[in-house]
Amino acid sequence: MSEPPSHRAGRAAPAADPGEKRSFFGRLVEFVSPGPDTKDELIESFADAEQRELIEPESRVMLEGVLRMADMTAGDAMVAAPRMDLLDIAADYDELLALVIETAHSRFPVFDGSRDNVIGILMAKDLLKLQRSPDLNLRTLLRPAVFVPESKRLPDLLREFRSNRNHLAIVIDEFGNTAGLITIEDVLEEIVGEIEDEFDERDRENGIVTLADGAQRVAGDTTISAVNAAFGTRLSEDEFDTIGGLVAQEFGRVPRRAEAVEIGGLRFVVMITRGGAVRWFRVVRVAGAQGGDAADED
Repeated sequence: MSEPPSHRAGRAAPAADPGEKRSFFGRLVEFVSPGPDTKDELIESFADAEQRELIEPESRVMLEGVLRMADMTAGDAMVAAPRMDLLDIAADYDELLALVIETAHSRFPVFDGSRDNVIGILMAKDLLKLQRSPDLNLRTLLRPAVFVPESKRLPDLLREFRSNRNHLAIVIDEFGNTAGLITIEDVLEEIVGEIEDEFDERDRENGIVTLADGAQRVAGDTTISAVNAAFGTRLSEDEFDTIGGLVAQEFGRVPRRAEAVEIGGLRFVVMITRGGAVRWFRVVRVAGAQGGDAADED
């Protein structure tokens, strides 16, 4: 005898295949349910999820970055005004070109008279137009500068960067003075970590690369012995193995971007810092200095 229709209608659906792969977010939501009460507890949950192989380490780092970035402002991630690389509207072409080559940025704030008086943004590639036409007025190449307050939240700033297709903003303090600058890369790196270019994999192999102006780009994890061999110096290897450790000792802390120190006849300028360490230095010889032991430098 066939089963009554009412029974067939109430029959439960077949159970889902237990081996069916769940989505990443589905597994994550299931793991944290009913949910932590604080962000610190949520971050701990991410760590537990990684240990249980529910999420990949890279995913955990990114999720934690999103949470931390949500509470940050432009003032937290900006390059402070004293460390900004700016171009003077009154400078001649050779001076502008030298600074562009030395710093290797793609965009520069341009000031008129005072560094606080930023009048626009110059794209490095636009200098080619000046080279072809020296009589061209530099002001005609400037793009409008975007100004944001120090209190601007990073999620809001990232949204504006994307919608307005801007890559750089000047950060101003409560009195309207220039406090620093921030780029879209600075914001994204708070989430995903350092964004490397196509040359970084090659650079990582040896740690020391010659720049266009003759200076050297040295990775923070390069051994002191490799730096001594490259520069003919005698930097001390007694306490540290890497050049980043030696430089941090001179500062007494992890240095910030654009800060500089002279050790053993070399000048180290911080290019990039990430994760509580210096990723890259720009290194040049100090004029008239001879290589020596870092312990002899005061």
